[in-house]
Order: sequence, then structure tokens, then C-alpha cells
Amino acid sequence: MTSMIEDIHRLLQQEAQAVLHIPVSAAFEQAVNLIVEQVHFRKGKLVTSGMGKAGQIAMNIATTFCSTGIPAVFLHPSEAQHGDLGVLQENDLLLLISNSGKTREIVELTQLAHNLNPALKFIVITGNADSPLAHKANVCISTGNPREVCALEMTPTTSTTAMTVIGDILVVQTMKQTGYTIEEYSKRHHGGYLGEKSRKLCEK
Repeated sequence: MTSMIEDIHRLLQQEAQAVLHIPVSAAFEQAVNLIVEQVHFRKGKLVTSGMGKAGQIAMNIATTFCSTGIPAVFLHPSEAQHGDLGVLQENDLLLLISNSGKTREIVELTQLAHNLNPALKFIVITGNADSPLAHKANVCISTGNPREVCALEMTPTTSTTAMTVIGDILVVQTMKQTGYTIEEYSKRHHGGYLGEKSRKLCEK
């Protein structure tokens, strides 16, 4: 019987391997280019969405994009059916997260969004590249569909780690493409440690 320390080392290895095995494809560049085109140049915004744990990841991605010069909001897929769909405007871009690629609320969101604006484009992050959402998306980024480290292999764990890392990659690459500077960063961070640190860097 393994000790808890040994088991933790094993879990860390599994999570790390899941990240290292995220498929790196042209989809990443296509997604970044789409974000830059729609939000940075055409002055739309990034609208992220997901259900459950994936929704929490989508919310985190939106706030990270906001802090790095890309206006972004999280749209709850259920609330979208009760009026919040009105947040969508011309030139906006959807970033949807669904591990199965067939989450009912997200599929319905794409249908509602296209009823509102047939030209609306969307990116999907999914563990199922052969899913309805993947086939309909303008860009599909695969997580590699890693096995969950949860003892039951059910609870979103490794999959959400991969989703988070993909979100980080999109943010960092978008920052590079837009030439985002420390001066711009400091304007969006007035309080706390990061605000103080960014202002000091600007003074150098």
C-alpha cells in the first residue's frame, strides 16, 4: 500500500504529464489571431462561457484577459437564456469550454448566439475534438482528453488543469501579438502588490 506522500507524487506526475501532452497545433495560432482581430482591432470583446467547473475556468480566463488589455466577460449559459444573451454585440467573439464538447447549455448558447448574430465566431476548448461543438467552432483547441486523477475518474481535475493552461497560453500569446506593455498593465492594476510592482517598473 502506497503512502499518501507517494500518492501525491504520483498525482503531480499525472497532472504534469497531462499538461505536457496537450496537443500543440495550428489551432492555438488561429485562436490568438481571431482574438487579436475581433477584440484588439475591431474593438469587440471576448465572451467566455462554460458550465460547472468548466465555467469557473472560463470566468478565470475572462478576468485574466481583462487585466492584459483584452476586454472580456463571462456569460453564464443558463442566464443567457433569460436575457443575458444581450451582452453580445457586433465583433464579439465567443470562447466556450466544454470537456465533452456536447454540454447541452453550451450547444444551446451557440444556437441562440447565432440566431442573434449569424456572423458571430467562436473558439472551443474541449476534450472531444470529434464533438458537435468542435465541428461547429471556427477554431477547436483540444485538451488531449486527459484521464481525471480523481479516484473515481469522474470529477473534473486533470481536464480543468489542461483547460487553465490553454487559457494561460492564449493570454500570453495574445499579449505578445498586441505588444502589451508594463505601462498598460499598470493602468489596469491600481491596488495591491501587482499595482505597486508595476508602477515601480514603469518608473525605471
